[in-house]
Amino acid sequence: MTADNLLDKPQSGRVADGEHRFPVRVFFEDTDLSGIVYHANYLRYMERARSDFLRVLGVDQRSAYEAGDGVYAVRDLAIRYNASARLDDELVVVSRVTKIRAASVLIHQRVMRGITILTDASVEAAFVSPSGRPTRQPAAWVQAFQPLIWKGN
Repeated sequence: MTADNLLDKPQSGRVADGEHRFPVRVFFEDTDLSGIVYHANYLRYMERARSDFLRVLGVDQRSAYEAGDGVYAVRDLAIRYNASARLDDELVVVSRVTKIRAASVLIHQRVMRGITILTDASVEAAFVSPSGRPTRQPAAWVQAFQPLIWKGN
């Protein structure tokens, strides 16, 4: 693969200091008539960040789904909106694992513009079988989360 091909790779975040950082730029389609980001789009940013977080950790959701093991589904979500983002803003979604249970993981997420917290959310993702029932998440996935459990406030 050439250096030019590497530049064409999809956007990816990174894990640093126990947290996943995922960059997002606000596009016109993300805004409403008033020119600010529509509230539901913050959830989309956080979903993209969680999916990338799992991928970066080596959690292969697609393989688990195709093997019939199960998938993560949002079980609970609490979000607080503090400030608005606007067209062309550069944002970062910061995600931290706060708790691991047998069949779920709790993730704290913030959408930030610089040091300003735009949204602050707590998300519980449950691992569910193909029938939709909660089931134990794979042990290797739990091991990937273990060193990242955040003890902060």
